[in-house]
Amino acid sequence: MYAIVDIAGQQMKVEKDQKLFVNLLEGEVGAEVKFEKVLLVDNGGKVTIGKPEVKNASVTAKILNNVKGDKVIIFKKKRRKGYKVKNGHRQQYTQIQISEIVA
Repeated sequence: MYAIVDIAGQQMKVEKDQKLFVNLLEGEVGAEVKFEKVLLVDNGGKVTIGKPEVKNASVTAKILNNVKGDKVIIFKKKRRKGYKVKNGHRQQYTQIQISEIVA
């Protein structure tokens, strides 16, 4: 059984007991999070597609950890003008584990 869920603005294919990284979510480590925007559910070959969401379907997950991704360097330069800017960015992610898919 799997589902396609909208999590923090991204569509993800999830299965029970799967661990994945998503954009930073509100909540503390160990808390349960429930996602109501389920777009598709496959239950043993029986596919249910939502219009736009599947009714009475939800996915429950547990927050495992909050981490930062790899650093990305942004470097801008204009030739012959003496203009150089160097910035860095580290995206924050939340690691979750899918505990239940209700369809």
